[in-house]
Amino acid sequence: MGHEALLLLLMVSAPVLGVVLLVGLLVSLFQAITQIQEATLAFVPKLIAAMAVFAFAGPWMLTMLVEYIRRTIESIPSIVN
Repeated sequence: MGHEALLLLLMVSAPVLGVVLLVGLLVSLFQAITQIQEATLAFVPKLIAAMAVFAFAGPWMLTMLVEYIRRTIESIPSIVN
């Protein structure tokens, strides 16, 4: 059960982490090329990208989590007996 939970956590968090990592890399590259060292320039695009991923993949993420919780709750009687 714990192994399945960790895999689910990895699957659900991967899209957000991947997009934020890519956006952070692109912003850092842009900052290095233009020599603009503004802290908010790195933060705001990552925040916008994360919100966009949540808007796009949020329903899928929620469905995956609800299904896992449903299976876990349904398996309680077999674990107790």
